[in-house]
Amino acid sequence: MQEDLFGAPPAPPAPAPQPKPAPAAAPRPKAVQPAAHCDALRALAAQLPPTLRLGTSSWGYPGWDGLVWDGSYSEQTLSRHGLAAYSQHPLLRSVGIDRGFYRPLSASDFARYAAQVPQDFRFVVKAPSMVTDALVRSEDGRGREANPGFLNGELAAQHFTLPALEGLGARTGALVFQLSPLPWHLIERLPEVLERLRAMLAAQPPLTGAPDAVLAVEVRNGEWIAPEHAEHFADVLRSTGATYCLGMHARMPPLSEQLALLRRLWPGPLVCRWNLNPAHGAHGFEQAERLYAPYDRIHDPAPEDLALLARTLAGVCGRGGQNAFVSISNHAEGSAPLTAQRLAQQVVDRLVSDPGAAEPGA
Repeated sequence: MQEDLFGAPPAPPAPAPQPKPAPAAAPRPKAVQPAAHCDALRALAAQLPPTLRLGTSSWGYPGWDGLVWDGSYSEQTLSRHGLAAYSQHPLLRSVGIDRGFYRPLSASDFARYAAQVPQDFRFVVKAPSMVTDALVRSEDGRGREANPGFLNGELAAQHFTLPALEGLGARTGALVFQLSPLPWHLIERLPEVLERLRAMLAAQPPLTGAPDAVLAVEVRNGEWIAPEHAEHFADVLRSTGATYCLGMHARMPPLSEQLALLRRLWPGPLVCRWNLNPAHGAHGFEQAERLYAPYDRIHDPAPEDLALLARTLAGVCGRGGQNAFVSISNHAEGSAPLTAQRLAQQVVDRLVSDPGAAEPGA
């Protein structure tokens, strides 16, 4: 190449390197806001006994737009950020925490929940299956082998009662040992199982720092409350300061038959979990889920159950002055918040019409 006789002009300076723009921050989730609750709903809540705490079995349902939330939110957003808005619903002064059934929760897990709700709010918490299921189950729910931790008092205290009391503190409501369906060989030896249950309950720590807390036992076999076992069951609960959790579920006898055991424990608190409409049968959870989603209206009203439960709550919480915790599933009638509203109205009507009733189911 021929050289430039006059010299080449100096090369322009290289541009200074520009800093790369910082990656855009992930958008913060919109804060979940409560629905605009009407004056009539607030007036209804004000007429309920203060010892009655109605709630739902969980809170992460987008279909409650307009009932609990002010708009449309994803299930993930509601599960993580919806509890504070839920607790502002006038009727919902309690909520269930079921996720600990599958894996025990820590005290810090419970404390995060407690920090999001008012002082007079209470939680209904299920114990982990590691102590409430007689079988170790596969992913499809089938029992594989005997569970060595079933009704183990030390495991129950370490992985459930102590963390719940430490994390929830005064907001602890009902600590529910929901016993999964027993295999037949244990049903045939139910008196022995009842004594194991007594030992487990007796091994739980005092419910100090939680003035409304109560241990409750829910079952999934009608044999527990059959006449030949009911008095033994009641004695186990009385001797340990626990109570029976009314399980409104298709696997169990109707509410009217379960109340006989509650009367044996009277006076005392009431715990009820309304789980599944009997129209779908004992194994109808998935069917109810398909039919009822997105849980924004009543599909299958249960007027007889509603009326009897309302009458019972009026007796327990009215003149009886006892605490009651009622946890309602969407699978009860189709929409848990609407069932809670229907139940509240019937309790108020019952108190007005019969203020003297003081025994469960009277």
